[in-house]
Amino acid sequence: MPLIEYRGIGKRFPGVVALDGVSFAVEPGEVRALIGENGAGKSTLLKILSGQYRPDDGDLLVDGFPERFASPRDSQDAGIAIIHQELQLAPDLSVAENLMLGALPARGGLVDRRTLRTRAAGVLERLGESIDPETRLGDLSIGQRQMVEIGRALLRDARIIAFDEPTSSLSARETVRLLQIIRDLRAHGRAILYVSHRMEEVFALADSATVLRDGRHVLDAAPVGPADEARLVSAMAGRTVSDIYGYRSRPTGEVRIAVEQLAGPGLRQPVSLTVRRGEIVGLFGLVGAGRSELFRLIYGASTPTAGAVRVDGEALAPGDPRAAIAAGIALCPEDRKDHGILPLASVRENIALAWRNLRARGALLQRDAEASAAREQIDRMRVKTPTAEAAISTLSGGNQQKAIIARWLLAGADILLLDEPTRGIDVGARSEIYGHLYRFAEAGGTVLFASSDLPEVMGVADRIVVMREGTMSGVVDRADATADGLLRMALSDQSSLTSRDLAIA
Repeated sequence: MPLIEYRGIGKRFPGVVALDGVSFAVEPGEVRALIGENGAGKSTLLKILSGQYRPDDGDLLVDGFPERFASPRDSQDAGIAIIHQELQLAPDLSVAENLMLGALPARGGLVDRRTLRTRAAGVLERLGESIDPETRLGDLSIGQRQMVEIGRALLRDARIIAFDEPTSSLSARETVRLLQIIRDLRAHGRAILYVSHRMEEVFALADSATVLRDGRHVLDAAPVGPADEARLVSAMAGRTVSDIYGYRSRPTGEVRIAVEQLAGPGLRQPVSLTVRRGEIVGLFGLVGAGRSELFRLIYGASTPTAGAVRVDGEALAPGDPRAAIAAGIALCPEDRKDHGILPLASVRENIALAWRNLRARGALLQRDAEASAAREQIDRMRVKTPTAEAAISTLSGGNQQKAIIARWLLAGADILLLDEPTRGIDVGARSEIYGHLYRFAEAGGTVLFASSDLPEVMGVADRIVVMREGTMSGVVDRADATADGLLRMALSDQSSLTSRDLAIA
């Protein structure tokens, strides 16, 4: 009997059908991948499972019995845990307190600290984590916090665990550890629902897959493996794998930007590289490789200790983002939510932000001109938004990213530094972003993008620069690049992991 079953689930919001007759089940000891583009209905299904939403149609069955959760507490009491992409933890509390939040052991009206520590230490040992339970949670890495969230599920003895994009901020080794934990949970009879945009993880982990598109259940596959990729992608997005990257070669011109023996925070050795007009160069490396730090040095957000950045042969003033912007350089940061957007501001305001700074110079804002320019970019980049005045925080990650790129195109930037430009973005939005980058390069723009997504780097870049632990370990032309070859260059222990072990983390 399935531990959990969605049977004809429907959910409607004003003007939107989020789910339409979705049915599938997850057995004990099964990992079922739930895949689909943003807006396909994955998050709505998880919110129904967690008790945040009630379905308008159909039934959610747990152990064969229909459930109508009135709150997240009801869901937890039924043995269900959701490991969210944005972790639901308290950073200023200890690890032990987070592990047992809402169920702290008490004695005589006070928290029983000894029992709290003992239980926390036990679950941390089970997870293979050597963390002091008294450590402040905010001092842990993202991967360790993820393990704390899983530990909470274990302490509640959750039998049904849903993971929502769990590896989006993890290093390669943390990803490997997480997948091992999930396999162990499966071996102990848990039912696992695994949401991910990373097909390599799906193939490395899942027993089965359910594909959603536009709120409808369009495909089930069991078992799943790399040979199923074309079928799954086609079901998700209505396009083929080759269409996703859509690489096309283009002539390149003179060197546009040259990094000469650049040294500074986050780099162990000086870095030198060049990117030509019309070229797209991928910067590949795992978490901690120094890619973001290099971008900050090029852009002037960090001050270099040595070396230079030249645009068209002219050296930029070090540590001065204004000089970089004036030279046509734009940085789209890895953390869209905290560093890329003004979440409460409108789409128009976010797109016009850099343009406004260049034009206003203390004068009154030309609101009509700004609105017109922003609308033009919304149309050009195909930003899906109800209106230009909608808060940008209401948009999907892919549309937020397109708005950030639009901001710099409007400001006249012709050198783009893109840090993890498609992290957490669905297949369709990724394909659109790649298309924009190709057209930008064909028009003479220059692109340097950093990514830990190996298929993306191999599918989009003309050349690939590999970084490892703050050093540049090599440059590979597109025609010569192989997955295992690039991974060996990116790893310090070159023999310990393969592309399959990493699930291309």
